[in-house]
Amino acid sequence: MKASWRNWTACLCFGLVALVPALAAEDTAAQRWARFEPELQAFAAADAAQPPAPGGILFVGSSIFRQWTNVAEMMAPLPVRNRAFGGSRTGDQLARFAQVVPPYAPRIIVYYCGSNDLKAGESPEDPAAIFARFRTFAERARARFPATHLVFVSSTRSPDRVARWSQVDHYNALARAYCAATPGHTYVDLNPVLVDAAGRPRLELYRDDKLHFHPPAYAEFARVLKPVLERLWRETDSSAPAEGAVAHHR
Repeated sequence: MKASWRNWTACLCFGLVALVPALAAEDTAAQRWARFEPELQAFAAADAAQPPAPGGILFVGSSIFRQWTNVAEMMAPLPVRNRAFGGSRTGDQLARFAQVVPPYAPRIIVYYCGSNDLKAGESPEDPAAIFARFRTFAERARARFPATHLVFVSSTRSPDRVARWSQVDHYNALARAYCAATPGHTYVDLNPVLVDAAGRPRLELYRDDKLHFHPPAYAEFARVLKPVLERLWRETDSSAPAEGAVAHHR
């Protein structure tokens, strides 16, 4: 009887130990959900005040896009709406997909996310896992809106994470290959405009954190992205997305 009691107690303790990581993960997920709720509520309020017209260009992603506050003006007359939310990771884009994408029924989605996944924690996450979440996002978007074209914008090789550039490059390479092989997808590389002729980061474009950007960097981004979006706007319609492509810019 005593042995049985000891066995039962051991099993209970083992089960509680095994449950702790799961509970921690749930708390983390709940905290991340709560963290982004104010921004998502602000988007909803803005849309209520000025209902979005369907079929425009939707920018989604993390703070690199969120801080591009004048993207709509820089892309005019293309109809652009920015719904990036700061600090987000690829999993957050999936968790908030229903709030961020369907309300706009976009003709083109411009996606920048993954930098925060690569930077999170002491050890970088496997780029293949990060890419898999982007691919899930892309597949979800195309399942909901089959004619929508998705533009993947490369993760930047920022000076704050030189030690992780190989992971950045791996993630970008996976996304590039996927876009080249998948109809309705385009890969755009921003990294060439962020380095000088010798291949060194143009530090004048970066804020003190060496991750986020000063306004001149966004002028460079617009110089790269706007011609791509203008071309896609002409080529795409509600029934025939363009074939997968890779855009190169120097």
